[in-house]
Amino acid sequence: MIDINKAIAALDWNKEPRGLYEPIEYMLASGGKRLRPTLALIAAEAIVNGGLISGDAMDHVLPAALALEVFHNFTLVHDDVMDKAELRRGKPAVHIKWNNNTAILSGDQMLIEAYKLLSGVPADKLPQVLKWFNEMATGVCEGQQYDVDYEHLNQVSIDDYMKMIELKTSVLIAYAMRIGGYIAGADAKQQEALYQYGLHIGLAFQIQDDILDVYGDPKTFGKAIGGDICCNKKTFLLITAIERADAESKAELLQWLMATDCDQKKIAAVKKIYDRLGVRDAGEVAMEEHTAIALAQLDKLPNNPGTEKLRQLAEQLTSRQR
Repeated sequence: MIDINKAIAALDWNKEPRGLYEPIEYMLASGGKRLRPTLALIAAEAIVNGGLISGDAMDHVLPAALALEVFHNFTLVHDDVMDKAELRRGKPAVHIKWNNNTAILSGDQMLIEAYKLLSGVPADKLPQVLKWFNEMATGVCEGQQYDVDYEHLNQVSIDDYMKMIELKTSVLIAYAMRIGGYIAGADAKQQEALYQYGLHIGLAFQIQDDILDVYGDPKTFGKAIGGDICCNKKTFLLITAIERADAESKAELLQWLMATDCDQKKIAAVKKIYDRLGVRDAGEVAMEEHTAIALAQLDKLPNNPGTEKLRQLAEQLTSRQR
């Protein structure tokens, strides 16, 4: 299968003005899991030739895979500005290394570059791929707005939260699967199975991210621990804590949420409440439930090496530390 890291590294950002393109090069070179493009390629591998994808078919999927990765990184650049996050993948965020204006403008250009890459999809597949890509991009923006709105609300339900992360995180993974499979020739049933696998893997992935933000190791997680607590983000852990808390614990939790300054004292205090209410365990149970739903979708796909890779990937994501 194509080495996605090499393909990303081969993208040419040596253009003028450097102030626009250097931050793009920096962001894409900073690493990351490359989950979305990898899933697009593996989805294709699970469909074509019994899992042995031909070079031509892989070349047809690659432009979409690269477009998905560039789009994803564009959202991260802007997210870090909105969240005032200082680190991304263990390195200074773009807006910290340069400034907010640079991050916004270079992020805008990344979105344009994603569509330029997408134009390399075979002409007969491009209209449908473009339709799905636009649906995905709209969903991500809607999810981000819900995320912002929820920061200012004291009460958000788990159902509301799951809808938000489905839009903000899961649809990008789900459409990566559907697009990769579609370009490789998946029928409607297979496309839906790939989409549902991606959707539920995405939900499990985000719940795991919520857990790692509080309980992860900053050396492996790649960003400061407790960032969600500082921003009063409505995560699975926070919403579960509010739902489980008695009057005293809820009052204590809401008092910390009202604190405008964030420091290690606030992070430690909220984490202590989480520990008392067992919300980490609740998050891990939910993550395992969505992983099981995702794995069940693989029974609808050909039994081949590509499908087995999807099975292994689901198991790896639930045990990741970054």
